[in-house]
Amino acid sequence: MRRPEAVDEGAEALAGYSELGRAVEEAVRKASEGRRVAVAFSGGLDSGLTAAMASKYAESVVCYTCGTDGSFDVRAGRELAEALGLPWVHCRISKGNLEGIIRELISATDESDPFTISYELQLFCVCKHAEEDVILTGQGADEYLGGSAKFVGCSMDDYILLRDAGIERLLDVSVPCEMRIASYFGKELRHPYLDPGVQDVISRIPAADHLPRDMDSRKSVLKEAAAGLGYPGLAFRKKKSSQYGSGTTDLIRALAKEKGKMYNQYLAALYDEVALGIPVRGRGSVINARVDPVVRAKAELILRREGLTPSEAVEMFYRKVIEDGGAESVRPSRRS
Repeated sequence: MRRPEAVDEGAEALAGYSELGRAVEEAVRKASEGRRVAVAFSGGLDSGLTAAMASKYAESVVCYTCGTDGSFDVRAGRELAEALGLPWVHCRISKGNLEGIIRELISATDESDPFTISYELQLFCVCKHAEEDVILTGQGADEYLGGSAKFVGCSMDDYILLRDAGIERLLDVSVPCEMRIASYFGKELRHPYLDPGVQDVISRIPAADHLPRDMDSRKSVLKEAAAGLGYPGLAFRKKKSSQYGSGTTDLIRALAKEKGKMYNQYLAALYDEVALGIPVRGRGSVINARVDPVVRAKAELILRREGLTPSEAVEMFYRKVIEDGGAESVRPSRRS
């Protein structure tokens, strides 16, 4: 799994992106040939293309979609699986079972980050329900192929900054957590979009080709590759991020509200209870703040070089506010 260079200028565009399509198909073939496989299936382009290609090589393919009844992903997953002629299983989550799933995920992975917990719940549910030993996932396509909504409207410099920060989180946080999930259930997890052959092709496609002009042009390179492979219907499917499309985020918000907590505070409290045996939070409170994503990415790069976490940096800032009594030195600078 490679991290692309910060500057891709001078790389040759690949006509029709057919090489990317062939590389993805080869990665799927290697992961699925002659085996019974499950696909973590959101009903979007990434997992849809993975399932379609796996059906050419695997002994059997079953699509598993995690979500609430009537959620976007469940509707899309059922519809696309039927169109592909593949069996489909609904991994149902609800207000009644979600906290138990979160607790089991924390116990299995020792994951404390609220965002990662909410993002990885879908894969956790798929691994929990799947009868197959091999699980295929579309993870990595958003980060490497311009799929995130935050990329839309960015300058090239900001796009590269956000892309690289997203890839770093993917490789350092998300994938290790997913491997712990797979190990917990005794599954073999495969990420075709992170296959070295696919990564080699991506590294030779100019960054400008991935930068989306608008929401509909996200992952345009992969869309063209899918069309070239004979799956034009997959290229234009609408998709939401998994934690939103599955309904997970709304359920967690509802559970948190019932307990008088904020979203992140609720998940952090569950971690304290499950992993640390602390029934009432004693490690500090959670701050919810909206920050410009480019500012956040730049700041966190600096913090990592200094060996500081965002939590430590925020606490340092708050202590400085207390120390200076609101002095001008800690006020944000304002540009005229």
